[in-house]
Amino acid sequence: MDTPRDPFHDGERALQARAGMQARMAEIGPRAIRDHMPDQHRDFFAQLPFLVVGSVDADGQPWASVLSGPPGFVQSPDPHTLRVATPAPADSPLARHLRVGAPLGLLGIQPHTRRRNRMNGSVTRASAAGFDVEVEQSFGNCPKYIRTREAFYFGDDAPAAPAQPLAALDDAARALIRRADTLFIASAHAAGVDVSHRGGEPGFVTVGPDDRLTLPDYVGNFFFNTLGNLLLEPRAGLLFIDFDSGDLLQVSGRTHIVHDNAALAVHPGAQRLLTIAVTGALRVPGGLPLLWSTTDP
Repeated sequence: MDTPRDPFHDGERALQARAGMQARMAEIGPRAIRDHMPDQHRDFFAQLPFLVVGSVDADGQPWASVLSGPPGFVQSPDPHTLRVATPAPADSPLARHLRVGAPLGLLGIQPHTRRRNRMNGSVTRASAAGFDVEVEQSFGNCPKYIRTREAFYFGDDAPAAPAQPLAALDDAARALIRRADTLFIASAHAAGVDVSHRGGEPGFVTVGPDDRLTLPDYVGNFFFNTLGNLLLEPRAGLLFIDFDSGDLLQVSGRTHIVHDNAALAVHPGAQRLLTIAVTGALRVPGGLPLLWSTTDP
């Protein structure tokens, strides 16, 4: 029999060992993380009106982005391929990254059912109409920390507003971060890109002096995909969505993982903290043509 392939890299294994979970994850990982999408994941992606994408720019900086379209704009023609039939905005970090061979991290999330599935892979086709991604890792995530709101695509045909580069956070950006109950975080390592979800009560992300963000890390699945990447490559990209206006805020930053007990005491329930020194940001007014139902706490 073939020996099951270890799907984790050194950064993920180091944090699993610190949490006392490395042996358990070595057993679970090869079963949970596949090199193909099961049929239920393929069907799931085809139901979604939006898709979260992680990419890296020419300097290696990760970015978290979001694409949208009528349900069905994402399809899986076979278990090893995901096809996205919408282009990335021309002025976006994602558009500049979409080329054959480029690594991507993809997250499908359905907040009203609290389902989410991830797929990491590489681009095999890129055109003005969309792109294909070949599966390298496919796995599901639990429903923890997902705020239940439903998205409805309204198909706005108006030209998208241009992205507004920010050298630093302004008051509007800080306000959006402080009231957020959801964010998405992109990270990268030598072999690929990942993007994942984080959630909590409004205000769970704090904005400190010099716009240093603090993000508590609560107990999860112990895969440590995000933090394992950041242990090896500390740059990250964050995406915040204004669910009322559709505005997007993409933040780039350099991270540090905090295990100090005194610092953790300020964030009840946190297992560790992630601090992010902001290095830049992009605001896209009305960048997401979705209407959202009321949040259910």
